[in-house]
Amino acid sequence: MIKLREAKLSDLPTLLDFEKSLIKYERTFTPNLKKTNFNYYDLKSYIQDPNISVVVAEKNGSLIASGYALVRSNKIYKNPSHIVFLGFMYVVPECRGLGINKKILDYLIKWGQKKGYSEFQLDVYAPNKSAIKAYKKIGFNFETITMRLNIEE
Repeated sequence: MIKLREAKLSDLPTLLDFEKSLIKYERTFTPNLKKTNFNYYDLKSYIQDPNISVVVAEKNGSLIASGYALVRSNKIYKNPSHIVFLGFMYVVPECRGLGINKKILDYLIKWGQKKGYSEFQLDVYAPNKSAIKAYKKIGFNFETITMRLNIEE
């Protein structure tokens, strides 16, 4: 049985491990991540902020997945004025393919809808074909594609 719930500060050590694993995984998709240790997120403040939902999935009392939703301003030339940005989508390797990511996304989208938002966005690395496939299956579509050129590589 998989249970979803809001993250607690006591979950922070496991969530930080998830973040390290996510960064390690995403290094394979882009050569320009810093080689030093860094964090994508300020998870402690996210957990404490009532305007951010950090959700975890538990199986047999162990954390197996995570995600967050936060409200941010949209680009000044776009509607609506605010969007719900989704991130920190992580599932431990042994539980991938079980639909857990979809459950987390559904939870976070409902959270945003309850707050009155209808626009949801996320970032995904272009080479991450499995994530793109999963997000498209849920209904996400490409809006823009960021391209890069580094003449020193």
